[in-house]
Parts: sequence; C-alpha cells; structure tokens
Amino acid sequence: MPAIVRILCLLLVSLLLDTARGLHNASQRTFEIDYKHNRFLKDGQPFRYISGSIHYFRVPRFYWKDRLLKMKMAGLTAVQILPCSCGQVVGSHSAQDETSPLSEWRADYNSAGVNITNAFLIQRKFEPKGPLINSEFYTGWLDHWGQPHSTVTTEAVVSSLHDTLAHGANVNLYMFIGGTNFAYWNGANMPYQAQPTSYDYDAPLSEAGDLTKKYFAVREVIQKFQKVPEGPIPPSTPKFAYGKVALTKLKAVEESLNILCPSGPIKSLYPLTFIQVKQYFGFVLYRTTLPQDCSYPTPLSSPLSGVHDRAYVSVNGVPQGILDRNSVITLNITGNAGATLDLLVENMGRVNYGDFINDSKGLISNLTLNSSILTDWVIFPLDTEKALRHLEGWHGNNSRGHDKACVHSSSNYTLPAFYVGNFSIPSEIPDLPQDTFIKFPGWTKGQVWINGFNLGRYWPARGPQMTLFVPRHILVTSAPNTIIVLELERAPCSDNCPKLCTVEFVDKPVISAAVTYSPLLQDKWNQDSRLDHV
Repeated sequence: MPAIVRILCLLLVSLLLDTARGLHNASQRTFEIDYKHNRFLKDGQPFRYISGSIHYFRVPRFYWKDRLLKMKMAGLTAVQILPCSCGQVVGSHSAQDETSPLSEWRADYNSAGVNITNAFLIQRKFEPKGPLINSEFYTGWLDHWGQPHSTVTTEAVVSSLHDTLAHGANVNLYMFIGGTNFAYWNGANMPYQAQPTSYDYDAPLSEAGDLTKKYFAVREVIQKFQKVPEGPIPPSTPKFAYGKVALTKLKAVEESLNILCPSGPIKSLYPLTFIQVKQYFGFVLYRTTLPQDCSYPTPLSSPLSGVHDRAYVSVNGVPQGILDRNSVITLNITGNAGATLDLLVENMGRVNYGDFINDSKGLISNLTLNSSILTDWVIFPLDTEKALRHLEGWHGNNSRGHDKACVHSSSNYTLPAFYVGNFSIPSEIPDLPQDTFIKFPGWTKGQVWINGFNLGRYWPARGPQMTLFVPRHILVTSAPNTIIVLELERAPCSDNCPKLCTVEFVDKPVISAAVTYSPLLQDKWNQDSRLDHV
C-alpha cells in the first residue's frame, strides 16, 4: 500500500457535501487518489482539501456547530478530528523516529516560515507520486506550565500557507481551534512537562472560539485560491465579568477519605501504581506510619524518581512540602515514630508521544526514610467527580487535622483542602448566562469545579495560564452556581486569618502571563519540543 494512503487515518470530513444528492445516492460517493495527476478525486472530480484541526473533546458539544460554521466560513473544505496517532506524517514509520532524517524534516516542514519549495522536494523523495500534502501545518504551538505562552506570528502563518497553496498542495491547519483540556485531560511531554488546561494554541480561533486577526488573514489567503462561502461569519461569543465570589473551607482531603473513597482503601506491603488500583486520573492518597522518630529533619526520598507526578506530603496533618517528579526527589520531614505519613499524589497528565508513552502514575517505586524502605501502605484512590456531585455528605464536624492546619498556617503550605462558594446570575438580565473566565488571586495550584463540571487545573503560581475558560452552558440562572476549589499547596486564607478566599470571574482571558519557573531541562526541551504535540 503506498505510504500516502496511510494519511487517510486522519479523518477528513467534508464540509461542502452536496446535500441535494440525497441519501439514496450516498453509496455512489467516491474518494480516490489519482497518482497519474498527483491529486485527489472526490466524486470523480479533482479535489484539493484545505482542512483545519478541531479536537471535538476539547470543545463543549454546546459549541460544536458554532466552531464548525466558523471553520466553513473561513474557506475550509474539510475538518480533521484525528482519530489516530497525530504522529502520522506522510504515513511513514520513520517519521515517528526522532533520530531519523525524515523526523528532522517533519519538524521543519510543518512549521510556518520555512522554505516550502524545499520541503516539498524532500517529500517527493519519500513520496514520488500522489498529492502533495502537509497534514500538520502548525498555526501556533502548545504551552507547558512554567514556559512562556507559545505564539506564531500571523505574518509567518499566512506567508507559508500562501506558498503551500501556490504549490497546489493539500493542507491541514493544526490547530484551527485548540480548545480546552477540561478536567484531567491535559497531556505532557518529555523531559516531563505537563501542559496546562488551555489548549489555545495561538490558533485562528481562540480557546473560547473567538475570531482573531489570524482567522481573517488565513481566510484572505484561502480566498486567493478558491471561493469561500458567502454570508455572515458567526461573531465571537459575548463574555461577562460576574465579579468576585467568596469561598470558605469545606474540608481537608485527609479528613474526607470516607467520602472520596467510599469503598475503602487498599493495603499493600509496597506502593501500588494508579493503574494497579484502577485509578486512571486525578489523585491517590498513600498512607503509612513513620517507623522511626524524626524529631530532627529526616530525608524522605524517592531515589528512582518514582513520584509520578507530584506528591503533597504531610505528617499527622502538618504539611511538610512537595516531592516532584522532575526536581524534588528528597524532602526533609519531622514527626514522631508511629505518626501518620500521607502523600497525596497527583497525576498531572500522561506523556502522549514517543518512547515514554507508557507513563505510569502514582508511587511507581519505593520511598525511603533515612535510606530505609517504607512499607505497609494504605492506599486511597479518590473519586473526586462522584463525591463533588453530591455535597450533602460533606457537612459535619471537622477532624483534628483541620485544627492542626490552623496551628501551622504560618507554614509555606496548607493541607490540600476543598473550598466552596456560590454566586447567582440574575435571570431578569437578557442573554445571561454568558461565557466567562475564572481567575485565582492568591491561590497556588489546584483543580476547580463549577456545578459539578470539572473545568481543569489552575496554577497561577507558575503560569503562563492565569484564567480558565468557563463556557456558558455549565452556568445557570435558576439557582446559585456552586464553585468548588481543591487547593493543593497554599490557599490565600486560613482558619485563623480574617482574609477571605475569593475567585473572580472576568471577561478577558489571561493565558500569557510572565512565568515564575525556569526548568533545569529547558535546553533539552527546546531540542525535542517540536516533535511532541498533543
């Protein structure tokens, strides 16, 4: 089978089907490759696709029609939804090998601003016949926590797009809209760097589906080579700033285990991974006891970098600090022999490309205390989604851990805990609710839910993303809207501090703030990043 046929694993859905033919003629539709004339044939006629990528799972179903119509009005003749590995380029296995010449070509060929003529000459060495194709022409790039927001200039995109179309090539713009990594659905790349909740991608349509300068520039280029649909383009959706909402502490994670893990814990001599305890996303709490007195700071270590990906450590309800997959494999802790040692481990997103794709989560190797292996673990897989859909069982007396968190509020950390608040949207104001963005002044790192919908992760302490997109379909006017925040590191308020915890709804996104983190592996990441892209 010619290698180019394998590109068809990229599902190209025509936006311009002739509906007048009716369903009775559907079996007569054809799509072929004309190798003699280096082109596609659609229903027997020459066809050149100009496609755009949309990941439907990153766009609320509520907005699918809006986004697809905007893509059609830009002049696209197909959409790409990527049902298989997006590493597929020119159908060749060697394109997947980061050490191969084809892989090096791929990184250049797909980027704006390169010599398009040379790129297609190289492609012809691998594909002598058939349509010219760029199946992933990057309109922007993805972000990572602690890295500056990625952008590609409009001028570079339209220049390369023009040259590509002038060669008669087929092209897919990756991404045309990036969307949002809701809940726990962000990915990660190696050296391990998790991607944020926003998958804006600096695409022609913004994360919230808004029209951008790049959108109109791309449409103008396409218009030079083929007719674009006439009629109005759907406008950007209105946004509304609902203002500040006060939150109060609900409960710490460690005192909510009966709600978060109703089936009870799993006991094991040594730690088990997330997969082994059938926990595929989110959090697992690992608990054991200190086998020795640690009156003086004593090293708790993961010698084999076995914390995947981040562990929030406490002893008898007193926060001790964080173990991190990349940068912190040893943490000094204190406590008496027999004290409870808790590690709340967060899966921050799986590596989704290349040799490291089998990315196990949790404590994937033994921990040591003062060089002695810790044993006798009690493991709690946490079902946050089910627990937070029903808050009735959350109310009641707080445990001693709550009081200890108050006593030690001067620490750099607070215990991982849930905070809750609500706000009402007046039903008498026309056209509400509308889309909005939520920001987290004074908060550090965590997860947020609105009306039971898991919006995703926030991490303003690291950046570059400072706000999360809130689509209007999850908001209501008929009842108060409930916000739940799981703060993992340090909340802006404490039980013995009069300062309020607040979040704020604003009408403009902030996804390109200055970052506060400079990874040690930055150089290595720069070398590899253009090959890692989901």
